[in-house]
Amino acid sequence: MAQAETSTQVATEPTAVAAPQSIADVADSLNMTFLGIWDGFIKHTPYLIAGLMVLLLTWIAVAIFRRVAGRALSRSGLRSSLRELLLRLVAIAIWFAGLLLAAMFWFPGLTPTTALGGLGLLSVAVGFAFQDIFENFFAGILLLWRFPFENGDYIECEGIMGEVEDVTVRMTKIRQTTGELVLVPNSVLFKNPVNVMTNRGARRVDIVAGVSYDSDVEQATEIIEKAVKACNSVLGDRPIQVFPQAFGASSIDIEVAWWTEAKPVDIRASRAEVVCAVKRALDEAGIEIPFPYRTLTFKEPLPTKRVDNNEAA
Repeated sequence: MAQAETSTQVATEPTAVAAPQSIADVADSLNMTFLGIWDGFIKHTPYLIAGLMVLLLTWIAVAIFRRVAGRALSRSGLRSSLRELLLRLVAIAIWFAGLLLAAMFWFPGLTPTTALGGLGLLSVAVGFAFQDIFENFFAGILLLWRFPFENGDYIECEGIMGEVEDVTVRMTKIRQTTGELVLVPNSVLFKNPVNVMTNRGARRVDIVAGVSYDSDVEQATEIIEKAVKACNSVLGDRPIQVFPQAFGASSIDIEVAWWTEAKPVDIRASRAEVVCAVKRALDEAGIEIPFPYRTLTFKEPLPTKRVDNNEAA
């Protein structure tokens, strides 16, 4: 029994010593690993700095290009939307070249061929992940290319009406007439009908005026036309149309149409001026603008009773 205990003690002694050695080996391995990573980072620092410098120079080059080329294109007579499209496409090309060159500094083994091949595979995955973003981006490019509207135009789409302030990569900024800024995805404007209210400098506005049945309709038509022509907001080089339209419930309806400036505020101001002028002209001519009349007819005669003032008191 004594010999067995001795052998057991001898057998267990190496195990007790091996544990500290294994921990020390792991610590040494981790230390060497971190030191290797740090040494690699230090050795690769010049390449990282060079890549960052390339990105900085790319940003400076894009800023200078947009300023210089923007001034040159503004004197060329091109549309503002087409100028913005050209600037945007060239800026994207410069950024692509700068990012590719920076990646070649950060990864010395990278070549343009392998980078483009990897970019092709990456673009497929990114395209599925960011489908809406790319859809809006290409919709913005097509909007600028087809120039259905410019910055400063008033448009209406899907119940949103306002002034176009800017067409960005992903969305279009529309300032509503009430002052709110609405950010509309470009795909919405590209897929849905858009009413460009200021596509031309003038728009036709119409109202309906009514005169009583006992009035001279031809005279009323001439008075209304003369009153509309005297308004300052009415464009004199466009026709003014005044036509009796229909037999209304209590009046002869007369359609009045004229042309004015295309902005919504100009249309509202012109409509207000014309309504006031027509009302004033008809009043001066003694022509009544009737309100609805209602005549009540009873089947049986109604009994009436006279009430004296003394009895009422």
